[in-house]
Amino acid sequence: QLQLVESGGGLVQPGGSLRLSCAASGFTLDYYAIGWFRQAPGKEREGISCISRSGGSTNYADSVKGRFTISRDNAKNTVYLQMNSLKPEDTAIYYCATGYSCSGYVPRGTTGWGQGTQVTVSS
Repeated sequence: QLQLVESGGGLVQPGGSLRLSCAASGFTLDYYAIGWFRQAPGKEREGISCISRSGGSTNYADSVKGRFTISRDNAKNTVYLQMNSLKPEDTAIYYCATGYSCSGYVPRGTTGWGQGTQVTVSS
């Protein structure tokens, strides 16, 4: 069974940090570009970051640039999203997805999604 599983979410105070993981099972992640998305309550899902297959190219939405870092460890079949300086407006369910390549900070041709992990930024 092909699966993406996100983990690492939780409750954090403003200014804090979290590291999300996106692990693949049943297939090899290094064939894909990987994107992170988020969906806040009452809002549409938005792309926030994308990493190329090799990891040599990373892109970010303006809303997270300078605070979030996407990386991948193909040996561990996992992609990460390091989130620093978190703000209340970062509160959302975070998803990872596979794609054929990155079109800016969004994966092109999204083919598979994880179930999401909740991030809540609140004092």
